[in-house]
Amino acid sequence: MTWDVALILGIDGLANGAVYLLAGLGLVLIFSVTRVVFVPFGDVAAFSALSLAAFETGRLPPTVGLVLTLAVLAVATEVWSLVRRGEASRIPRAVLGWGVLPALPCVLAWAVAGQQVPHAVFIVAAILLVVPITPLVARLALQPIADASVLVLLIASLALHFLLSGLGLLFFGPEGFRTAPLASGAITLPGGFPVSGQVILMLASAVVLSGLFFLAFERTVAGKALRATAVNRIGARLVGIRPARTALLAYGFASLLAGLIGVLIAPVTTMYYDSGFLIGLKAFVAAIIGGLVSYPLTALGALAVGVVESFGSFFSGALKDVIVFSLLIPVLMLRSAMAKHTEEEQEEIEA
Repeated sequence: MTWDVALILGIDGLANGAVYLLAGLGLVLIFSVTRVVFVPFGDVAAFSALSLAAFETGRLPPTVGLVLTLAVLAVATEVWSLVRRGEASRIPRAVLGWGVLPALPCVLAWAVAGQQVPHAVFIVAAILLVVPITPLVARLALQPIADASVLVLLIASLALHFLLSGLGLLFFGPEGFRTAPLASGAITLPGGFPVSGQVILMLASAVVLSGLFFLAFERTVAGKALRATAVNRIGARLVGIRPARTALLAYGFASLLAGLIGVLIAPVTTMYYDSGFLIGLKAFVAAIIGGLVSYPLTALGALAVGVVESFGSFFSGALKDVIVFSLLIPVLMLRSAMAKHTEEEQEEIEA
């Protein structure tokens, strides 16, 4: 391997790591607030990419049908829950929140589909179109079991992935799509090595969005509520923060990140209805490196995963995924050795 090849692989790895960084932040956000390892995160990113591809071909994205279907089911579930609790007066608000608001991006998509509008409008419409998916899915499948154990929530999340994959096949079909590049041109590094504008955009987006993510947590009331819930759910509830509402915010922010990821990766790889699964898994490796709680460690882990994947594909394209997922073994062994086994100690005290 020459230095030129190593530089190419390193830049490609950083670009991939930027995507895993954003996905890892979304996974850590959801887990820290709700204790859910949200496996379908990558599926939402894939739907965003496929929605943008549909806009570019002059079609109405099938995501509209998916979102409206989920909205109808969520409204029916919420209305039934309110009726059972004797809170029928809140039904109009439930219809507005779970039915009307998710339908607004669908109206925007219908308005711009097939029209001669700037490409940026299609990008915004594709991102907004997938934002309601995660909160709607969470309302249907995860909110009713919010107090279950982490293992039960993980199993439910895994089942949701297979459900969304099936719905993706039903609505989008088996064909793959690739969108137009979001940035053209290239810059030349010292030594005459060119870097494409798309790669620069991916890296810059990761840096900017991570900074905005940090500012949102540090400077906004909603961000502080999310942090409080992540640190202590019971304490947050005692001071008036509703965990259900912060969970909804976490799902919404994560869905927005997934939409951004989808439009970033759509120009560089062909996306299918199930392409998001590996993206989510590799982001999960980065989140595990961060212990599912540390955003800086997750970011470093994501960049490491991207670089390892890039160099692994050079040495063996067939084994690159094996190499990436093998990172979990030493990380889990190290964390197990460093962890305090409080449950065992408690059992010994009680004995």
